Amino acid sequence: MRWRGFSVSAVAATTPPDRPAAADEAYGGHISVETRVNERIRTPEVRLVGAKGEQIGIVSITEALRLAQEADLDLVEVAPTARPPVCKLMDYGKFKYESAVKARESRKNQTQTIVKEIKLRPKIDPHDYGTKKGHVERFLKAGDKVKVTIMFRGREQSRPELGFRLLQKLADDVQELGFVESQAKQDGRNMIMVLGPHRKKVEGTRAAPQQAPHEQEPQEQAQPVPTPRPVPSPRPATAPAPAPATEPSDA
Repeated sequence: MRWRGFSVSAVAATTPPDRPAAADEAYGGHISVETRVNERIRTPEVRLVGAKGEQIGIVSITEALRLAQEADLDLVEVAPTARPPVCKLMDYGKFKYESAVKARESRKNQTQTIVKEIKLRPKIDPHDYGTKKGHVERFLKAGDKVKVTIMFRGREQSRPELGFRLLQKLADDVQELGFVESQAKQDGRNMIMVLGPHRKKVEGTRAAPQQAPHEQEPQEQAQPVPTPRPVPSPRPATAPAPAPATEPSDA
């Protein structure tokens, strides 16, 4: 039986026999990228590093496993490409947990740049242009980049200046929110321009919201000053009434 000029026996002769997964590396097949730990380390000698970072030196794999067992730790291969490979004594479960936490924190601190795309035609209607421009302004306010694509069809390909003018007009209309990061250039039947947001605008939109009116500290209200009561004027002292005159009696 022949297949495209090759006999089945010839193809079978060139096919390697069944082999275990550990021999894939020798045949150029799948190579495991998982960290090797303890008995999975197959090299006869390793350069051993202690749990506190001290250099123990080159020891046999049997001696390294014995030291790891005595310290109640794992033997982890940290540099498999070195000759001999570098292994360290550590708590592998704790190491994996700390690595996952660090990776999660680094992803949280990264700023993801999203590129939105808007497609236009050279002879777009003014109303449609206003709608597309509104989308571009909304994307720039959110801190995203905008890829503006002008699509040419038929004879429109012979008038690239129409697309260039439209892109220039759009850039002028949104210059308060963004700037031209990549100038307009022809790409086959399309013309592409990339707009980027201003940093100040992005920082303003991502600023922390102000406190709600009910959460704001109450302002000190001016207390009314009590009006002093009028002090009554002292009454004038009344002179005592004169005693009635007594007539002299006849002796």
